[in-house]
Amino acid sequence: MTFLNPAVLIGLLAAAIPVIIHLLNLRKLKKIEFSTLAFLKELQKNKIRKIKIKQWLLLVLRVLIILFIVLAFARPALRGLSIAGTTSAAKTTAVLIIDDTFSMSVLSQNGSYFNQAKDFAKKIIEQLKEGDEAALLFLSEKNQRLGLTNDFNSLINELNQKEISYLTPDLNKVITIAAQLVNKSNNFNREIYLITDFQKNILPSTGIKSDLSELLNENIKLYSFSLSDKKVFNIGIDDLKINNQIFEKNKPITFSVTLSNYSEQNVQNGVLSLFLNNKRAAQKSFDIEVGKSVLTDVEALSDATGFIEVTAEVETDDVEFDNKKFSSLFIPDKILTLIISDENSSSRFLKLALQTISDGKIKFNEKNSNQLGGIQLKNYDVVFLCSDNLSHSADRLIQFLKDGGSLVIIPSINADLNRLNDILQKLNIPSAPGFAGKLNDKSLSVQFDKIDFNHPVFRNLFRENDKKNIESPVINYFVKHSTQGKGISIIKLSDGSSFLSEFKTGNGKIFFFNTAFDPGWSNFPIKAIFAPLLVKSVFYLSQKENLQNNLLAGEFISIDLNKIKSPQTKVIRPDGTIDFLNLEPAGQKSIEYKNTNLVGFYKIYSGNEIIDNVAVNHDRTESNLVYADKNDFEKYLEQINFMGNLIYIEKNKNPLEEINQARFGSELWRIFLLIAIILAVAEMSIARNVKKDLEGIKS
Repeated sequence: MTFLNPAVLIGLLAAAIPVIIHLLNLRKLKKIEFSTLAFLKELQKNKIRKIKIKQWLLLVLRVLIILFIVLAFARPALRGLSIAGTTSAAKTTAVLIIDDTFSMSVLSQNGSYFNQAKDFAKKIIEQLKEGDEAALLFLSEKNQRLGLTNDFNSLINELNQKEISYLTPDLNKVITIAAQLVNKSNNFNREIYLITDFQKNILPSTGIKSDLSELLNENIKLYSFSLSDKKVFNIGIDDLKINNQIFEKNKPITFSVTLSNYSEQNVQNGVLSLFLNNKRAAQKSFDIEVGKSVLTDVEALSDATGFIEVTAEVETDDVEFDNKKFSSLFIPDKILTLIISDENSSSRFLKLALQTISDGKIKFNEKNSNQLGGIQLKNYDVVFLCSDNLSHSADRLIQFLKDGGSLVIIPSINADLNRLNDILQKLNIPSAPGFAGKLNDKSLSVQFDKIDFNHPVFRNLFRENDKKNIESPVINYFVKHSTQGKGISIIKLSDGSSFLSEFKTGNGKIFFFNTAFDPGWSNFPIKAIFAPLLVKSVFYLSQKENLQNNLLAGEFISIDLNKIKSPQTKVIRPDGTIDFLNLEPAGQKSIEYKNTNLVGFYKIYSGNEIIDNVAVNHDRTESNLVYADKNDFEKYLEQINFMGNLIYIEKNKNPLEEINQARFGSELWRIFLLIAIILAVAEMSIARNVKKDLEGIKS
């Protein structure tokens, strides 16, 4: 037996009062002479004997009355025994943990696991009484509503409004929060309910260092309720990759889609559909064996420019939440380039190439090096540097590269090696030891030796059979340069030097040609490869690397403030709701947007202009519907040093009956008080009888 108010037990000392009073009042009866009738004396002795017995009985009753009253106020309760009419009297603190991950969307004959979990939670809440308290926690909720409440209607409303989440669950974090809540409570019954399908991925991996033994002590009960009861058919899309690095309108784009069979049956002639901007662009069939994954390549064309939303989708199965995967790409309508040149002869062939075969997609402005300080470089996608006169403006180019811009370095026709090397060193590009060959003299010329045809600038540039038949230009004067492992050599010359190299600085890319675009240096500007290679290079360099194309629900989106041109910045979420962003404090380069609990596309606007479109996806681990058994769960509880009482509630049992049978907390104060009242009535009756007997003797 446990006492919920043990401090009152000190009142048991009051039980000594009747004894003390009895001892103080104890006295001998006065002798009263009667007649010589002997039988009257014998009668007197019998009455006195009965009165003494009744007085001792009164003493016992009075002591018991005080004892039972004190014990009633001390609130005695029984562990492990349910007595009708007493169980609900013990105050209860209940923390309910609901699995809201999308594996709970599985439908069984009793409805979805998630709806069953909500119904079960409602029944537990509805049986709580005045003085009880409760809290709701969800496995994947990042911002849990902490604190206990006795407003049970609000909890039921919260349950009714709750929907399945795409966020990754964190069982250990939620168990820790639940333990903290129940540990703060003074209620007799302290209970945690875990209602889940027990998908194995919710259990943390081994090596958890949490010690919750003090919080989850022997006074805590953990009720475990498993909802899974069927074999699930599920095909999940695990990954969607865009293989192209150059995107052009009406040009092929190749996608790789990874599909996995998480079922116990083979799949034949499944259908994968690919949508671009919500229009079906391609379709392909697939076969997958049980427990296997397949990589499927799909090719499609986009007839639009700007941000393109890519969605891969498979047919409906038992878990629809992983039937789609999202990605985003950008096809430029116009590419803005800047040509920095101090003499027209250094850039004339470059401008001619951009004008003739880019179909107007590439727009360029030309400035000399002295004007670079006043130019807003962030307005351009690619900068062509045909000058080495940058003694005061190199830092601006470095920042342009860090912010994601791209640079093409082309020696001017009057290149100065020292100034050129100074620029290369500031951009962290290896210096050149010198020039090779002679101007306007082909006697010491070199040609192309090795070409990396796998580089994106050569993709779809030639017919497959024409790749090895490129007519090499004759290069008679050039900067003898090598990447020295800091970049890649796209085209190498026969003397081993690099004709075209690629380097990376910050988020930007750099192309370095080792010869000027001038007939005195080489005949490269008049070769057939010249203009296509330059235009393809511009398309490649203008593509910003999408570092946020593999975000999972719950991860933050980084918004580049350099793209913000309007004080009103907003995010349109996948469900159409809008979040307006506060850009304070000033001076930041980016801000984090964290409200990414939905999968799909998050469109970011500066004013009326869309500046980014970020795809957010589900966590693939949630697709694998392998369920944990009791041993798996108990091993986890051992890792966190769970010291409480674990109670499994089977699906075929009445959960409320199971809880009532397992719950300790039958309070006995009503019974004790009733006994005290009965004893008091008996005491009054006996005391009245004793008084009459005493009066009879005295008379």
